[in-house]
Amino acid sequence: MTNPIVTTFDSSISPSHPLPRQTASPARAVSQSLIQAGTREYTNVSRAMLIGGFATFALLYGMQPLMPVFASDFQINPAAASGVLSAATGAMAFSLIPASLLADRFGRKPVMNASLLLSALLTLLCATVSSFQQLVFLRALLGVALAGLPAVAIAYLSEEIEPDILGRTIGMYIAGNAVGGMFGRFAMAILSDYFSWRTVTLALGSIGLLAALEFWRSLPGSQHFRASGVTLKRMLVGARSHFSDAGLPWLFLTGFILMGSFVSLFNYLAFRLAAAPFSYSQSHISIIYSLNAAGIFAAGWAGTLADRFGRRNVLWIMVMSMLLGVLITLPDSIWLIYLGTAILSFGFFGGHSIASSWLGFRALRNKSLATALYLSIYYLGASCLGTVTGFMWSFGQWYGVVALLGLMLIAGFAIALKLRTLAPRVQATN
Repeated sequence: MTNPIVTTFDSSISPSHPLPRQTASPARAVSQSLIQAGTREYTNVSRAMLIGGFATFALLYGMQPLMPVFASDFQINPAAASGVLSAATGAMAFSLIPASLLADRFGRKPVMNASLLLSALLTLLCATVSSFQQLVFLRALLGVALAGLPAVAIAYLSEEIEPDILGRTIGMYIAGNAVGGMFGRFAMAILSDYFSWRTVTLALGSIGLLAALEFWRSLPGSQHFRASGVTLKRMLVGARSHFSDAGLPWLFLTGFILMGSFVSLFNYLAFRLAAAPFSYSQSHISIIYSLNAAGIFAAGWAGTLADRFGRRNVLWIMVMSMLLGVLITLPDSIWLIYLGTAILSFGFFGGHSIASSWLGFRALRNKSLATALYLSIYYLGASCLGTVTGFMWSFGQWYGVVALLGLMLIAGFAIALKLRTLAPRVQATN
């Protein structure tokens, strides 16, 4: 049986950096140096990951509720307005692997620090554009810059945190995503009723700067990272290994479906609520974004539950919750829309927490690359499905949106059931 403690650190070991000789058991020495629950280091890591997760989703999705404003101000259709989000998520998807390679060379913390700082500065620049094309271009640059944090965060945790609490800790980071996504959308939607979108964008960028500073201050430096010279050949070999695994490609596809469905629903829900029979103001629409709070609980709870009962026994429940949530939003009842959105948010953040933490156990080597591949496909889901769903909205309004997302989540549920039967690679932890 493979030792789960040793495999946690395969991503940092290469032939050019062999482990030093030790008189004590290597597994025991590594285990004793990992960050344990209840320690000051664990508190600092948890705070930093909450803040990093918060800033990532706030900066990435804060402009989502402004899509109807952009459609009106720049005289474009809803599918085109979605470019403000699709450009960022698409650029991020293609930047995650290069960011992970930079982190393998220069270190985890420096890349994450630079990622947050540059993203906040680019958000401030977005307030100065004179055309929608310029806005989309800056948002694409933001996606490139922001990739450094999600590409590296899970790899950092997999290297530094005791495996028995890894699911819980990753859940903390994803809970930060939920808080950031909720706050960014909620605040921007409310403020846009009172201030111009340029003013609220400046406010969002300023919050990003504060988050970058606190993240830099709180996160401990890596103790188990070893720089490695990465070549294209080694990366391709690692990618081929991951895609030939019996489980990893299905986890990658799960991320595509989860993220694409979640983003698509929120992209066009704002258009639905702004139109008849609701005709809500931006402030009123903002209530829907507060329902992301369900994800704050779901991420930590699902991570803990997966640590206890196994990821294979919990993931399918989260995907089914998302499907149920989408279907509940069909009637023109605001209370059912609220309920369905809350259930979908719960399932999304819980499912993402489980799938992403599963990578650390499934990928025995090149964990950083596995995480980057998962997140690349995950954010491609947001970009691709987010745009395609716009055409479904134009064709069939909300029924078209629900039809597409329902089909995608049925496929996701089938994948989760397939993963449930997957033989674990690390029996002690999966």
